[in-house]
Amino acid sequence: MNTNEKILVGKIVAPQGLRGEFRVQTFSSAPKDFQHFRVLSDRFTPEQFHFVRVLNPRSDVIIAKIDTVSDRNGAETLRGTELFILRSDLPNLKQNEFYQHDLIGFVVVQNGKKIGIVDGFQNFGAGDIIELDNGEMISFVGADVDTKNKVISVQ
Repeated sequence: MNTNEKILVGKIVAPQGLRGEFRVQTFSSAPKDFQHFRVLSDRFTPEQFHFVRVLNPRSDVIIAKIDTVSDRNGAETLRGTELFILRSDLPNLKQNEFYQHDLIGFVVVQNGKKIGIVDGFQNFGAGDIIELDNGEMISFVGADVDTKNKVISVQ
């Protein structure tokens, strides 16, 4: 795995208020991690990005700001901007832990039969979903991950 690889951690989804703040849909396990991330984008430098707060305690949306944006119209132009961090900036994992990004390309098996290959992950609010290369989606909840053999067994 290339340590300079960029990992998608969020996306700007909407302006927030009138002073140039905006909402970020986060893809990290803890939205507050954005306080410490060195956020990369093609629209601004990492030094310009500032975490403001988590939208609410149960939300995976944060409020953020960029130094060069001071009003709602400017924040609106950022809608859809993807936010990344470098792989090397991720914390080290404990044994039997993994990043979902590392599971892309794994074979997915259900009842002993291959059903597809991991193409990505989605979360629409009810838990993580594996997106397969054939377009199907299946729940990641309760899955067994075998990193050695690159296989995910699902129910």
